[in-house]
Amino acid sequence: MAAPTLQQPSFLLANLKADTFTKPLLQRCQDLVKIIDDYPAKELHAIFPCLVETVFGSLDGIIAGWNLRLLHSRSNEYNIVLEFLKPSGPMMKLVYKLQAEEYKYEIPVNYLPGPVKACIQEGVLPDCPLFHNKLQFPLSGLLTLNLALNPFEFFMFNFAYCLITPKSYPQGQQGSSTDSAYFVLVDTYLKYFLPSEGSVPPSPFSDSRGSVTAPSPRSSSVSFAGYGVHSPSLLKHHIFHQPSVNADPAAQEIWRSETLLQMFVEIWLHHYSLEMYQKLQSPQVKEPFSPTEEHVLVVRLLVKHLHAFSNSLKPEQLSSSPSAHSHTHTSPLEEFKRVVVQRFVQQKLYLFLQNCFGHWPLDASFRAVLETWLSYIQPWRYTGEKTNPQQDQNRTVPDKWESFVQENLLMYTKLFQVFLNRAVRTDLVNAKNALMVFRVAKVFAQPNLAEMIQKGEQLFLEPEHVLHHRQPRGYLTPSQGGSYVSSRQRVVTDMVFRVKSHVYALEGQDCQYKQMFGTELRGAVMKLIQIIAQARQTAKRISDHSSVATANNSFMSWFGLGSSDHNNTFNGAEAEDSGECLKKTHEFLDRALENLCQIFKLNQGQLTQLISNLGSSEDDGNGKQLPDCIQGENGLILTDLGRKQIISGLRRFDIRYQGDPELQPIRSYENALLVRLLYRISSLINDRFGGHMNALCSRPDFLGRLGRHYLADPDSTTQLKQSPLSRRTLERNRQPRLSLRPLASYRTILLLLIFYALGAVLSLGPVSSTLLILSGGFLLGLVMTLFGDKLKKH
Repeated sequence: MAAPTLQQPSFLLANLKADTFTKPLLQRCQDLVKIIDDYPAKELHAIFPCLVETVFGSLDGIIAGWNLRLLHSRSNEYNIVLEFLKPSGPMMKLVYKLQAEEYKYEIPVNYLPGPVKACIQEGVLPDCPLFHNKLQFPLSGLLTLNLALNPFEFFMFNFAYCLITPKSYPQGQQGSSTDSAYFVLVDTYLKYFLPSEGSVPPSPFSDSRGSVTAPSPRSSSVSFAGYGVHSPSLLKHHIFHQPSVNADPAAQEIWRSETLLQMFVEIWLHHYSLEMYQKLQSPQVKEPFSPTEEHVLVVRLLVKHLHAFSNSLKPEQLSSSPSAHSHTHTSPLEEFKRVVVQRFVQQKLYLFLQNCFGHWPLDASFRAVLETWLSYIQPWRYTGEKTNPQQDQNRTVPDKWESFVQENLLMYTKLFQVFLNRAVRTDLVNAKNALMVFRVAKVFAQPNLAEMIQKGEQLFLEPEHVLHHRQPRGYLTPSQGGSYVSSRQRVVTDMVFRVKSHVYALEGQDCQYKQMFGTELRGAVMKLIQIIAQARQTAKRISDHSSVATANNSFMSWFGLGSSDHNNTFNGAEAEDSGECLKKTHEFLDRALENLCQIFKLNQGQLTQLISNLGSSEDDGNGKQLPDCIQGENGLILTDLGRKQIISGLRRFDIRYQGDPELQPIRSYENALLVRLLYRISSLINDRFGGHMNALCSRPDFLGRLGRHYLADPDSTTQLKQSPLSRRTLERNRQPRLSLRPLASYRTILLLLIFYALGAVLSLGPVSSTLLILSGGFLLGLVMTLFGDKLKKH
């Protein structure tokens, strides 16, 4: 029945809202436990929506709730929240208490995922029966539709929606950790309602009306064009074809498992339809939904658990024929395990991953998306069997997984092609990016997997006349193959039908399939191999250069014999692209090359020839060459080749700091207080005597040269090829000035202390030592002014 509209908030509701701001979380939970135990369902019904909003936050994100995504194990409130929200905890007790009374709670259709909302607003029932028979039509029109959900559905909707609600995190905090209360609760709910061992525990709570039962089916009050009568349970609709969900007592507990899974899949994955995905291929179309890294990590948790749940199916029921699934000896939970991945998750996850592959930034955060994909295409990793990690790396993929590979062919082939497009645009000198290429190559190089994929492609490419009739979705049963001559032919035809049905369902009837082992993709793989080889050379060159620079600027640099160029720290190289990371890069890329050769049957001779051709095309001075550019009106302009050279790490501009040298960031070898103090002193001197300094440096005689040596004349700096912006910056007239910043260096301070200590040993006072140091500096300047040009030429 529909929830009655409350004209005034009840006493409990008023207290709940007041306690949110006045009591600590522990006391609030203790009070709620007493209220749930003591009050009847009628009173609890009034506070339930407000309580759910208090816990999970509002659907529009304005109310933050308990911030489950930011609550970590080190927090004092962490265990309190988990205890209150666990499947057998007080909150779920409240849900079951209300479920027994058949209360309903409304959710605006506007908060549903895009494709679902679009279907409803167009007057068409969505594919997922979770939303059938639940529409509430107000008088104001179709756009203000609501869904009437039972308490369990309402709770799970808000819990799932909490993950995708936009939230403003405090500075320094972000919800991407896998030890957050939200992540742990997702894992707990999955293990409880989708158990790999045993059955779903019955509701531990009951009231005067008896145990909690599944919601009864209701007829739809509005007829939607193009759709017949749908059962509210997808499991019943596809498997049992029974009008009532209460016919089998065992099935009464399955509805919770099914509801939880459908809610998670719809809210987390169903943001892209096939038509929407095809439109997104145009770069002008704005992406309707952008998942976060935290979102993807939770999806990966779901994928891994569903594989473990499905793989726990008993072998005798896994191998049984489809016609046997209607027999009473097969439990509903076992039937659910058999179809859970293919029918509930596959299509929506495929479109979700497609979007992530195409729109995710080209950085290391893509690892979360990558591992989600690799988890899905390796269900054999989640069988519960304990294997040695050393043996697992080279373990052959068992033949029993051949049907899974065929029924998920696009997950392997199409997404591999999309990954190739990303990989060739990624900086593979970066160890994290190199690791991702290695991970993909390692997975696809597993023995027997490439052969399974090839066989699946061959089945898809079978001529159309093999099938007498093709349906867009569904699976061939033995009764449909009665007209074939032999059982082998029936099996082959069944396999062809399954592969074609899978591809057409995910990509549409008019899709243009590109073979993973075809000529076109083989050329793309060869291009990737070439880029990997180039990245290996670049990593080695940077590593060698870093080693030499480190050696030159080690101990002797403290005594002024090493390079003092501040620009060395602005060479454009990231901290992770040096030292140990570069060694890892080389290792990852080497192993990726080996695996790619194994997957695509490239012999060592082809690989050696490709790498040698690459090496011979590189000039000896390649490390100092600029990326490929053309001279434009305002400076250098990168060509497409130059962009690829930069992305692959082959070449880069000599990036140096080109602003005011006095305003460079304070280095670790400088005293911050002295830097600021000396800058103020030198600024006062430069402002006072700037004109005299400029006149001195403008003289063409010896004094002018001496002034330019001490006063940092800009003409003495090395000029580089500049971009248009930096070139205009350098064209500004910079006046000669006195720079005292070198005196703030710990190296300079140490040298001065050594000189003063040496003067004390020689019985020289501080004034005498200072005069001696200044005289030595002046004489050094004279020598550099007289013989500087000759020394530079030498």
